[in-house]
Amino acid sequence: MINKKLLLILIIISILFSCSKADPEKSGIRIGFSAASDTFLIERWDRDIKIFMATARKEGAEVIFAKSPGNALGQIPQIEYLLKQDIDVLVVIPQDMELLAGIIKKITDKGIPVLAYDRPIMGIPIDGYISFDNREVGRLMASALLTEVKTGNYLIINGSIRDNNSFEVNRGVHEVLDPYIEKKEIIIIEEIWLDEWSFDEATEKIGNVLAKTQDIQAISAANDMIAEAAIRLLSERRMAGKVAVTGQDADLLSCQRIVEGTQLMTVYKPIPRLAERAAKLAVQMAQKELPEPDQYIDNNSGQKLAFFVELPIAVFKEQMDETIIRDGFHSREDIYRNIISNN
Repeated sequence: MINKKLLLILIIISILFSCSKADPEKSGIRIGFSAASDTFLIERWDRDIKIFMATARKEGAEVIFAKSPGNALGQIPQIEYLLKQDIDVLVVIPQDMELLAGIIKKITDKGIPVLAYDRPIMGIPIDGYISFDNREVGRLMASALLTEVKTGNYLIINGSIRDNNSFEVNRGVHEVLDPYIEKKEIIIIEEIWLDEWSFDEATEKIGNVLAKTQDIQAISAANDMIAEAAIRLLSERRMAGKVAVTGQDADLLSCQRIVEGTQLMTVYKPIPRLAERAAKLAVQMAQKELPEPDQYIDNNSGQKLAFFVELPIAVFKEQMDETIIRDGFHSREDIYRNIISNN
């Protein structure tokens, strides 16, 4: 009996030792990861963080994840905390594109590389930025609306004015729509900007527009959360499905609405590809081995910013199976749940 217990203990020790072994050339790297809690109001972000952390562990790195209170100012002491944790590289999802410049300078002055994740940090030189092509997101959304509504009244709902990606998406939308606006084939009845990525704020501002007019044929929503706010308000007026609505992020509710016919499309951004690449980049940055970027962009810092770009995908009902379901982003059962239960 004693021998069996001893054997069992030795097996457990052996398993624990083998699981904890990491490549000695990659081990010892500490990645600080900063995100604001408001970020997690959007469905996709929990997925980003989990994939990033799992990939970093496979690379032999430790991730110290810190989530600040739900405002931009709360992210500053959070980054100061990470700075005290002997980190080798900092990854940031910035809540505000400019407010973090001061604390980021403290990080870079200590020789710690900084990688902006999904949203750029403006006004300060940093080592890298990884995201999807947000201007292409806007192009895809506007092009989708044009396939459905070639002439008519459009409402454009932009994202947070604190997020540079909102402006990039907006530029893409206008790049496609402006020729039709100039010919007066399309009329923009109103263009809304949000202070934050907020469902409540979007609901209030869209509601104000619908109180003035319901003569709207198309809505370009900056993401699926905003599209949800718009569609709920349209449903209250029995307009859901009659107005073409686009969004981005492939949230589950949006995918369900697409197959049900109340949302036209979403822009799918393959999160695993982005998060895995970001984790590997962070490890390379810590090792001072940053690869050549896909391109360089201007972040108003006086130095070009290395930009690592992933491409988004337009998903209509017809592409749902071959994109989102095939990638395991959402299951077919979940996406078609309401249709199945109604049949």
